[in-house]
Amino acid sequence: MTNRKTLFAALAALALLASPALAGNGHGNGGGNAGGNGGGNGNSGGNGNSGTHGNSGGNSGASHGKSSSAPGRAAKTETDITASTTVDTEVSSKQKNIHAKLGRLNSLQRNINAYMNSKSKKFGAIQAFVTQSAKAKNAQAAAAAAATTAAAAQAQLDALNSQLSALTSLSQAEIDAMTPEQQAALPGQISALQADVTAQQAVVAADNAAADEAAAAATAAAVGTDDASLDAALTDMANKPVDAEVTAWAQGVLAGKIDQTAAKLQAGTTP
Repeated sequence: MTNRKTLFAALAALALLASPALAGNGHGNGGGNAGGNGGGNGNSGGNGNSGTHGNSGGNSGASHGKSSSAPGRAAKTETDITASTTVDTEVSSKQKNIHAKLGRLNSLQRNINAYMNSKSKKFGAIQAFVTQSAKAKNAQAAAAAAATTAAAAQAQLDALNSQLSALTSLSQAEIDAMTPEQQAALPGQISALQADVTAQQAVVAADNAAADEAAAAATAAAVGTDDASLDAALTDMANKPVDAEVTAWAQGVLAGKIDQTAAKLQAGTTP
């Protein structure tokens, strides 16, 4: 019994001695586990390894880095669009301004047939200007053609005179170098060339006269087609002041009408 009690006492004492260490280990393990778990949270974490945030932050940074050039391109595109819009707006504004200034003259854009056949008295002066300008255009074309014809006739006469001069200026030595047949034919060649020259001189005279007449007709036809005449016609039709901008606009619009009318006159049809 004594031995057993002694044994129990020794075990109890050993237990008491061991218990502080166990308590310490408990705390240590607890702390360790807590730290471990805490670390685990760090790892899972979303926040530590979570490197998700770390990596995602990095990627996000890269993404921002890459996309940082996009605002530059976007800004340039915006600038281009703005500039283009500004130009379009200015053109549109200018067109609106000119059309606002034209008033009744906006009717000058009408179809050529409706335009020239209008019975409105306000169209009278413009119709006359367009018709006269078309006649002047055709007259100028005719004068140019006549001048070309006269020039061609003169060139032919010059060629004949050159040939005649070459024959009549032959030296005796050159004539002696010819065959008997050539010498016999020489007087006839000279006579023929002289006749051709005389005939061509008549052609040249006639063509020059025709060219002069056509030039005079063109000059006469041009009367009433100058800028002053256009301004007068525009003023007669307009219900608003006619300035240089309006006149320039009208010249551009009427150029096509004049060409169309000239073609009709050339074809022998009434505009």
